[in-house]
Formats: sequence, structure tokens, C-alpha cells
Amino acid sequence: MRRTSRGQVSKLVQVATLGLAGALTLTACGGGGAAGDPNKVVYWDTSGPNESPVFKKIAEGCASKDGYQVSVETVAFDQARSNFKTSAQGGQGADVFRAEVAWVPELANNGLVVDLTDTALGKDTADFLEVPLGSTKFNGKTYGVPQVTDALALYYNKKALAEAGVAVPTTWDEVKAAGAKLGEKTLFINNDGYYALPFIYSQGGDLVDTANKKILVNSPESVKGLETAKGLLDAKAAQTAQDPTNSNTNMKAAFSTGAVAMVIDGPWAAVDLLKGDAFKDAANLGIAPVPGGPAGSSSPVGGHDYVVRQGSKAKDNAIKLVQCMSSTASQVSIAKELGLLPTRKSAYESAEVKAQPVVAGFTPVVQKAHPRPWIPQGGELFDPLKIAYADVLSGKKTAKAALDEVAKTYKDQVVKDYS
Repeated sequence: MRRTSRGQVSKLVQVATLGLAGALTLTACGGGGAAGDPNKVVYWDTSGPNESPVFKKIAEGCASKDGYQVSVETVAFDQARSNFKTSAQGGQGADVFRAEVAWVPELANNGLVVDLTDTALGKDTADFLEVPLGSTKFNGKTYGVPQVTDALALYYNKKALAEAGVAVPTTWDEVKAAGAKLGEKTLFINNDGYYALPFIYSQGGDLVDTANKKILVNSPESVKGLETAKGLLDAKAAQTAQDPTNSNTNMKAAFSTGAVAMVIDGPWAAVDLLKGDAFKDAANLGIAPVPGGPAGSSSPVGGHDYVVRQGSKAKDNAIKLVQCMSSTASQVSIAKELGLLPTRKSAYESAEVKAQPVVAGFTPVVQKAHPRPWIPQGGELFDPLKIAYADVLSGKKTAKAALDEVAKTYKDQVVKDYS
């Protein structure tokens, strides 16, 4: 779950010591620095308020079972990456960190997380799904363990579509056709750059080609992707928020109240959507793959990985914590309680997981998810795209002009050795 670039509202919860100054003084209070307690593992959890109590319960259960202490500290997602980097560079901070998948290559490249290749964690990989497992690798070595995975799907209001006589769309053309009956209430388009990816992928585009070190964000296919999104707005078959800051909030509010019939979002959104008036009957919430184009239907893989800080005095127990929290049993509990998607194949064989409606709806979506660029600069690809996508949807710039600017930013500032 890539909350910052998706516009997901991040929240700072519980621990006042996790401001930057606090992150630099955690050693004295058991924060895993040079004077850290080998028997006490500090775990930084970057999940939201709906999720953190579940992860805390699992972490504390693991510690109790295996005979060490754990301190679970909840950190605001949008501050976590920089706080971890700063504290880890000083030999302090979390022993175990819940990192967004795009952060792992960067942390590994900077020498801030443990190479797990030759540990029990690095050897226990056969049960993990291939795409999430790929996010833990850097230069052929393993630096993380997949916690949860996700992708974007089409959420739809079953009653609204049925009353309008509209079938669940499988292509963007079908979305446009639905606009003849539903108008701008058909679809809310989140103008955050991450949500542009299903449009780009559906036309055969991408952001970069890591194998050949090429910038693809302004390719004809990628341009067509953004033109497709803008075309839905122009056809009055969709709406968006002109204020990028509030696009995600407005999208969820519109959908949960029944003001729009469809949105594109991830499994993390389901808990909040089901609180809305339109879904007091949870059975009214439908989930399907995102609509497709000439290249089919695909959305970006997201999720989180556990990493262990380089230099942690509690390394051995940190590895035990990650083993336990990433076990099949823990993943089944997380899926059952939160509707988040497991990364272990065996977890999907659980009857409880199969019966979880959000997991069931997203399972075929994840199976077709598009891998993101697992490079140290992967997290820096989205801010320029976010600006460009909002400019295109607002009509301020054409898709070609906006994406040419993104390509130039990539070349000048992000992936300087790419052509």
C-alpha cells in the first residue's frame, strides 16, 4: 500500500517519540541502537488506525511465544521512510520496520537494512507469491520479507449499476458507454499519479524499463493511457477533484455515500468504504479487475515488506519476530480481520481466507498485477507523475506535454543513466 503517492491520508498515532528528534534518541529507551537490548525488539508499524491494532496484537503474541520483548511503535506513513533513514544512519531506531515495497531497494542500496539471503528468512521463500517476493530483492540478494500485497481494483455499487441497467465494465470503452446512463456519476477518477497506472498499463505503457534502462513514461502508449482517462471526463462519463490534495478523500466520500457508482482503489480502502451509507449492506459492494484496453487489464502491485535494520543489537530476535509475523497463521489472521491480501500461497488455501469477501474479490486482481520498478529510485517516480496527471485531467496540459516534462525530470533528477 503506497499511501503517500496514492493520496491515502496518513496518520500519526500513539508514539510522540517518533518525531525526528525522538528517532535520534531512541537508543536510550530501547530503540535498538548501539546500547540496545538484544532481548527487546522495536517494531515500527506504518499502517493506519484500522490496521495497527491487529499488527500490534500479532507482534506481541509472537514475542510472548518466543520469549523476548517487543515494543510496537506506530509511525505516520508519510514520515516513516525519512525517519527510518535518519535514525538508521546514526545506528539507532527500529529493529524491524514495515517498509513500503518501493523503499526496500533504496534502503538496501544505502546499506541500512540487513542482507537476509543466508538467514532463515532468506531461505524460506518458496511459499511466497512471485511478484511480492520480487520487491524484497536487490542485486540478487534478499533484504526483506513480504508482509501484505495489494493492487488496484474496480469497486462498484451493485445496486446503482443494476438500476441503471449497466453491466460491470471490463474495458474503458464500456465505462464510457455507461456514462450514457449514469453520466458523471459513473466513475470517480483519483487524480493522484499512482492511480494513473491502470490507464497507462492498459495501453501497453509503463514508467521505465529497468532491464534496458529506458524511460517509457512519455511513450505513445503511456500518453494514450492518460488521454483515455481524460477522455472519460470529456465524455461526461467520470468526474474528478480539481484539488489534488483532496482527491482521495473526495473519491471515497462520493462512493461511500452513493454519489458515484464506481471507483478504483485498493483493498485497504474497503474498511472505510463499508462504513458508508451506500454499503450498510456489505453485499452491495462489488469488486472486479480494473477495466482494460488493448494491452488488457492490469494494475500496479503494492504492499509492504518487513526489513531488519543493519546494526541492530536485537537482530536474532528481530529475525524471529519477522518469521512469526510473516507466517501462514499470522497472514491468515490479518486477511480474516482486515481483508488485506496475504503474500504466502498457503494462506490462500485457508477456508477463512477464501471466505473473506475483500480477499476473494482481489485475488484475481493480484494474480494479474503489474510489477513496479524495483530500483532504489522507485519511490521517486511518482511525485512528478502526480503533478502531470492532475494537469492532464484538469485540462491544463495535454498528455504528451505533461509526460514529456515527467520524462525530462526522470532523466535530469531520478534515473540519470536511463535513455
